[in-house]
Amino acid sequence: MSEHDHHHGHQAVPSDPTLRVKALESLLVEKGLVDPAALDALIDTYEHKVGPRNGARVVARAWVDPAYKRRLLADATSAIAELGYGGAQGEHVLALENTPQVHNLVVCTLCSCYPWSVLGLPPAWYKSAPYRSRAVIDPRGVLREFGLEIAEDVEVRVWDSTAELRYLVLPERPAGTEKMTEDQLASLVTRDAMVGVAKVKPA
Repeated sequence: MSEHDHHHGHQAVPSDPTLRVKALESLLVEKGLVDPAALDALIDTYEHKVGPRNGARVVARAWVDPAYKRRLLADATSAIAELGYGGAQGEHVLALENTPQVHNLVVCTLCSCYPWSVLGLPPAWYKSAPYRSRAVIDPRGVLREFGLEIAEDVEVRVWDSTAELRYLVLPERPAGTEKMTEDQLASLVTRDAMVGVAKVKPA
């Protein structure tokens, strides 16, 4: 085979990651290695049934419903299940309330244990060795790198997730949101705020 033939014998890999994923998906389906229906179901699960929007709804409900908040802090697994969330990677969850006096930060020092049912898949930084080690040793420094400055008179508590117990941070409700609906409040809540590396900002 000539050099010219060799170059035209293979399709160039697209540089855009989305195009590469689509090309790989098409190839796997074409070869019969992946069932398109199963793939669609998996994507639907992570887009609509698992992810940070679930956790945001839990937080917003706790902000507007004091009785629900009490249940969440007493037994997060059951309170989260009330809203229809639970299952794989989220069987046992403890809710940690941030207050003006206490800021909670979640890490998994051994691997990347994470409550998928309410936060979705863990981000790359959560799984990285620097975050996993430094969050315990220098939590304020790590928070500063995320753009979050915690006052010296605020206690920072670091919680280490395990396969048996995962954590959801209940962030402080931002001032000026008293007239917002539950849905509007949920739209403010980010994954990072529910891990403790950010605060919820008003709209």
